[in-house]
Amino acid sequence: MFEGLSFLQIAVAAVGGYLLGSIPFGVIATKLGGTRDLRSIGSGSIGATNVLRTGRKDLAAITLLGDGGKGAVAVLLAWLATQDSPLPAQSVLTALAGGAAFLGHLFPVWLKFKGGKGVATFFGTLLAAAWPVGLLAGATWIGMALLFRISSLAGLTAVALAPVFVFVVGRPPPIAYLALFMAILVYVRHTPNIRRLLKGEEPHIGGEKQAA
Repeated sequence: MFEGLSFLQIAVAAVGGYLLGSIPFGVIATKLGGTRDLRSIGSGSIGATNVLRTGRKDLAAITLLGDGGKGAVAVLLAWLATQDSPLPAQSVLTALAGGAAFLGHLFPVWLKFKGGKGVATFFGTLLAAAWPVGLLAGATWIGMALLFRISSLAGLTAVALAPVFVFVVGRPPPIAYLALFMAILVYVRHTPNIRRLLKGEEPHIGGEKQAA
C-alpha cells in the first residue's frame, strides 16, 4: 500500500496533516473578533455554523475558508511532495494527508480533542484530492439545501454520495477510501442532527433566528 513512499514522507503527511487540521480557525477568528467564547454558545462546535450564531457573518466566512483550506493545503502539500512518485503512491499519500487533516479538525490536540463536525474540511479536502468529486458533492449539497432547506440533511447526503462519485469519475481507490473515511466520521459527529432529522425537529436554513 505504501510502496514507493519513504517512512519520512508517510510520517510528515500523517503528523503534519493532523497538526494543520488541528488549527481552530473558528476559535481564533472569534477571539480576534472580540465575540464570546465559541465553545460556550450554540452547539459548542468550532465550525462556521456555530460562528454564525455569534451574529458575525464575516467571522463565519473566515472560519469556513480556513476550515476548508487547511484540508486542501494538506492534500496539495502531499501532492507536491510526490510529484516524482508513481500515481498509486501519490494518491496514497494525498489520501493519508487529507485524512489526517480531517482527524485534526474533528479532534484537535489544542482543544482537548473537541473540534468541529467536519463538513467544511470534508469539502476542502475532497476538492483538492479530486476536484470533480468535490464539485459533484458541492452540487449535491446545494441541490438538497434548496429542496429541503435543512443544512445538515444537505451535508449528510453529499458526504454519503462522495465515495460513489469517486468511482463515477474514475479516481484511484485511495481517494474513495478517504471519502468513505471522512463520510463515516461526519455521520458520527452529526448523531444529534440525525436524531432531530428522524423526529422532524431539525431547524431549517434561516429558521433558527426566527425560532430564537
